[in-house]
Amino acid sequence: VQLQASGGGLVQAGGSLRLSCTASGRFFSKHVVGWFRQAPGKERDFVAAITWNGNNQYYADSVKGRFTISRDNDNNMAYLQMNKLKPEDTAVYYCAADPIILNYSNYVEYDYWGQGTQVTVSS
Repeated sequence: VQLQASGGGLVQAGGSLRLSCTASGRFFSKHVVGWFRQAPGKERDFVAAITWNGNNQYYADSVKGRFTISRDNDNNMAYLQMNKLKPEDTAVYYCAADPIILNYSNYVEYDYWGQGTQVTVSS
Protein backbone atom coordinates (compact mmCIF):
# COMPACT_ATOMS: atom_id res chain seq x y z
CA VAL A 1 0.00 0.00 0.00
CA GLN A 2 1.29 3.42 -0.97
CA LEU A 3 -0.15 6.53 0.63
CA GLN A 4 -0.17 10.21 -0.23
CA ALA A 5 -1.49 12.89 2.09
CA SER A 6 -2.77 16.20 0.77
CA GLY A 7 -4.98 19.12 1.69
CA GLY A 8 -2.80 20.98 4.12
CA GLY A 9 -2.38 24.72 4.09
CA LEU A 10 -2.48 27.95 6.05
CA VAL A 11 -5.67 28.75 7.93
CA GLN A 12 -6.70 31.15 10.65
CA ALA A 13 -7.59 29.92 14.11
CA GLY A 14 -11.18 28.72 14.17
CA GLY A 15 -11.07 27.69 10.55
CA SER A 16 -11.31 24.30 8.90
CA LEU A 17 -9.28 22.05 6.63
CA ARG A 18 -9.93 18.66 5.14
CA LEU A 19 -6.96 16.37 4.67
CA SER A 20 -7.07 13.53 2.18
CA CYS A 21 -5.09 10.32 2.11
CA THR A 22 -4.96 8.67 -1.29
CA ALA A 23 -4.00 5.01 -1.30
CA SER A 24 -2.81 2.76 -4.08
CA GLY A 25 -2.17 -0.93 -4.00
CA ARG A 26 -4.19 -3.88 -2.98
CA PHE A 27 -6.16 -4.49 0.15
CA PHE A 28 -6.33 -0.89 1.38
CA SER A 29 -9.87 -1.67 2.44
CA LYS A 30 -8.47 -4.20 4.91
CA HIS A 31 -6.06 -1.75 6.56
CA VAL A 32 -6.49 0.39 9.62
CA VAL A 33 -5.80 4.03 8.76
CA GLY A 34 -4.28 6.46 11.20
CA TRP A 35 -3.45 10.14 11.13
CA PHE A 36 -0.46 11.43 13.03
CA ARG A 37 1.18 14.82 13.29
CA GLN A 38 4.60 16.13 14.10
CA ALA A 39 5.51 19.66 15.06
CA PRO A 40 9.14 20.87 14.79
CA GLY A 41 11.26 19.47 17.58
CA LYS A 42 8.45 17.28 18.91
CA GLU A 43 7.48 13.64 18.84
CA ARG A 44 5.09 12.24 16.26
CA ASP A 45 1.68 12.33 17.93
CA PHE A 46 -1.43 10.30 17.33
CA VAL A 47 -4.41 12.23 16.00
CA ALA A 48 -7.05 9.73 14.89
CA ALA A 49 -7.56 6.22 13.55
CA ILE A 50 -10.32 4.31 11.82
CA THR A 51 -10.85 0.59 11.48
CA TRP A 52 -10.86 -1.15 8.11
CA ASN A 53 -14.64 -1.07 7.75
CA GLY A 54 -15.05 2.41 9.18
CA ASN A 55 -17.16 1.20 12.06
CA ASN A 56 -14.86 2.47 14.80
CA GLN A 57 -12.95 5.72 15.14
CA TYR A 58 -10.42 6.73 17.75
CA TYR A 59 -9.20 10.21 18.61
CA ALA A 60 -6.58 11.90 20.67
CA ASP A 61 -8.14 13.87 23.51
CA SER A 62 -6.75 17.08 22.05
CA VAL A 63 -8.84 16.76 18.88
CA LYS A 64 -12.02 15.08 20.11
CA GLY A 65 -15.09 17.00 19.06
CA ARG A 66 -13.14 19.02 16.48
CA PHE A 67 -11.69 16.43 14.08
CA THR A 68 -13.46 13.64 12.22
CA ILE A 69 -11.79 10.72 10.49
CA SER A 70 -13.54 8.87 7.69
CA ARG A 71 -12.77 6.61 4.77
CA ASP A 72 -14.11 5.63 1.36
CA ASN A 73 -12.91 2.13 0.58
CA ASP A 74 -14.52 2.11 -2.85
CA ASN A 75 -12.15 4.90 -3.88
CA ASN A 76 -9.15 4.02 -1.69
CA MET A 77 -9.39 7.26 0.25
CA ALA A 78 -9.29 8.37 3.85
CA TYR A 79 -10.01 11.82 5.23
CA LEU A 80 -9.43 13.98 8.26
CA GLN A 81 -11.90 16.81 8.63
CA MET A 82 -10.44 19.40 10.98
CA ASN A 83 -12.70 22.08 12.43
CA LYS A 84 -12.14 24.81 15.02
CA LEU A 85 -8.45 24.70 14.33
CA LYS A 86 -6.05 26.09 16.92
CA PRO A 87 -2.48 27.33 16.58
CA GLU A 88 -1.33 24.27 18.52
CA ASP A 89 -2.66 22.09 15.69
CA THR A 90 0.17 23.37 13.52
CA ALA A 91 2.26 20.42 12.35
CA VAL A 92 3.05 18.14 9.47
CA TYR A 93 0.22 15.63 9.20
CA TYR A 94 0.83 12.08 8.06
CA CYS A 95 -1.55 9.30 7.12
CA ALA A 96 -0.52 5.75 7.87
CA ALA A 97 -1.95 2.30 7.37
CA ASP A 98 -1.46 -1.26 8.51
CA PRO A 99 -3.54 -4.44 8.32
CA ILE A 100 -3.06 -5.29 11.98
CA ILE A 101 -2.95 -2.72 14.76
CA LEU A 102 -3.09 -3.49 18.45
CA ASN A 103 -2.58 0.03 19.74
CA TYR A 104 -4.04 2.61 17.38
CA SER A 105 -2.08 5.46 18.90
CA ASN A 106 1.32 3.79 18.54
CA TYR A 107 2.92 5.03 15.32
CA VAL A 108 5.50 2.22 15.43
CA GLU A 109 2.79 -0.30 14.57
CA TYR A 110 1.98 1.30 11.21
CA ASP A 111 4.08 0.00 8.33
CA TYR A 112 2.84 2.24 5.51
CA TRP A 113 3.19 6.03 5.53
CA GLY A 114 2.41 8.95 3.30
CA GLN A 115 4.83 11.84 2.83
CA GLY A 116 3.05 14.35 5.07
CA THR A 117 1.21 17.60 4.46
CA GLN A 118 1.85 20.86 6.33
CA VAL A 119 -0.94 22.42 8.34
CA THR A 120 -0.32 25.90 9.72
CA VAL A 121 -2.87 27.64 11.93
CA SER A 122 -2.32 31.34 12.55
CA SER A 123 -3.59 33.10 15.64
